[in-house]
Amino acid sequence: MLRLISSSAKSKPSKSLIGIQISLFHHLSDTSARSQLSAKSHSSLLHSTNSPKAAPFSRNYIGFSSNFAYFSPNSVGRVRNFCSSESVRRECLNYDVVIVGAGPAGLSAAIRLKQLCKENDVDLSVCVVEKGAEVGAHILSGNVFEPRALDELLPKWKQEEAPIYVPVSSDKFWLLSKTRAFSLPSPFNNKGNYVISLSQLVRWLGVKAEELGVEIYPGFAASEILYDSTDKVVGIATNDMGVAKDGSKKDIFQPGVELKGHVTLFAEGCRGSLSEKVIRKYNLREKGNGQHQTYALGIKEVWEISEDKHHPGSVLHTIGWPLDPKTYGGSFLYHMKDKQVALGFVVALNYSNPYLNPYEEFQKFKHHPAIQPLLEGGTVLEYGARTLNEGGYQSIPYPVFPGGAIIGCSAGFLNVPKIKGSHTAMKSGMLAAESAFRALREGSSLEAFWDSLRSSWIWKELHSARNYRPAFDYGLYPGLALSALEHYLMKGRSPWTLKHGKPDHEATDEAQKWSPIEYPKPDGVISFDVPTSLYRSSTNHDHDQPAHLRLRDPKIPELVNLPVYAAPESRYCPARVYEYNADENGHQKLQINAQNCLHCKACDIKDPKQNIEWTVPEGGGGPGYTIM
Repeated sequence: MLRLISSSAKSKPSKSLIGIQISLFHHLSDTSARSQLSAKSHSSLLHSTNSPKAAPFSRNYIGFSSNFAYFSPNSVGRVRNFCSSESVRRECLNYDVVIVGAGPAGLSAAIRLKQLCKENDVDLSVCVVEKGAEVGAHILSGNVFEPRALDELLPKWKQEEAPIYVPVSSDKFWLLSKTRAFSLPSPFNNKGNYVISLSQLVRWLGVKAEELGVEIYPGFAASEILYDSTDKVVGIATNDMGVAKDGSKKDIFQPGVELKGHVTLFAEGCRGSLSEKVIRKYNLREKGNGQHQTYALGIKEVWEISEDKHHPGSVLHTIGWPLDPKTYGGSFLYHMKDKQVALGFVVALNYSNPYLNPYEEFQKFKHHPAIQPLLEGGTVLEYGARTLNEGGYQSIPYPVFPGGAIIGCSAGFLNVPKIKGSHTAMKSGMLAAESAFRALREGSSLEAFWDSLRSSWIWKELHSARNYRPAFDYGLYPGLALSALEHYLMKGRSPWTLKHGKPDHEATDEAQKWSPIEYPKPDGVISFDVPTSLYRSSTNHDHDQPAHLRLRDPKIPELVNLPVYAAPESRYCPARVYEYNADENGHQKLQINAQNCLHCKACDIKDPKQNIEWTVPEGGGGPGYTIM
């Protein structure tokens, strides 16, 4: 077990380790969502590794004035310590590698780093910080899982009881009209894949990472990037806790904590707030000759249906109705274990009609005569939403910056025609870990990550899939024809590369070009209103905190969004965060219900004037997914 030793008795520590723990964890009791954090996570800060498999640490120590310090005899000369930064009055924890985000990419990177440490008889300190109340709480995906990367990372995952139980048993693809379903050849090739809950798999990966000595801190939101005097990234800081809505400090106020690392890996998922700042600051998309990223919004429910309708491993994808032929999107329906069905609807965010409401399109879809009978008599267990990258090969940024790298969906490795990104996210994390290990151990450049990425199967896979998504910018039927050409004839070897159209926020037309869409009222059996669905997401935020959804110009909603675009934020958000209400003078004013936020990031992407900035709320807030 890790030994923690205070400095000389003559020095006066600014805070005890218990004080640091309080600084990090005091806010967990504020909301019910945060109470989900396990006791194990509470103790992980006091005992930075509690696994018998972790490398033993020396009992010797170096005294630091006003600090606690600890190190390993195999730590490559680096020391982790607790320090107090008087200028900002924040505690500081130093690591070799800091990873932001405990998703597939972040945890795969952490596991691979510790595997390399074990193989080479060295120890590197690795920390993963996660804004969800617990690992997996913010993870949402389809998910038909391709185990290729997992086979490489943890070859014995079956023997080690990974939550991967249901192999794909059938694979269907339908084109829907309003009343009929037309079967098409399935292009997905899901043989050997599994229907899973990604949130459950991520929890399992978190356990595996901790067994190797990785320190995981769920419930802490990385809100700031730390730089040194040369503009190199040296870590992140978590946000302050106990700040009231008006900006004043509550009695329980505690400043954020600095987590500094020789290498910082951003694995925040699609449209990560800090990742986007790094991409802009270092011009990484331009450096990688990448186009802008394109996105879609995925909305998902998990149902429990009657046993006689349940066929474990059955996979169905649809395109067409209820979307118009110019709007790219479709649905998925996967039969999981225990009579559960994952049902989702995906809408590309480059749609033009400002009256389109992705949530209502999903509710309408469930009433299709080929879908509704399956759901009748069933029960919705969970609801959620998340954006996903669709830019693919054309939009990959240069992933390396001074001091670290961007991995997983923060960079955008989703394979659109496969509708899969977990395997590529995991592999990118593994490759980044190998480059980081060499950089720390041998002094090589982290730039090697870019080279290894381009020589990996990720690059080959995304290059062969590069023309599918932009093909649908020409419409549904031209897109199907071009995709068939790519898949069956060219097999991804086309001599051309199609480019993406406008960025998603620029694709929204002015409202005068369209007529409002009248959506049917939910029946409360198959379709539901937003408050009912939101309850099933277990989302929760402390109401008395500054809004994490910020307007760069507070006048734009009333002067531009409402009169010009008919208030699209009131429709593209799947959680009813944005509403227009009349004030005492009868003027419509935007109300932001930040406590409803599902952390999907659609507003940060789709707002026509890019006026909404999504930032992290207090750690532990947001959805509480368990089977997504």
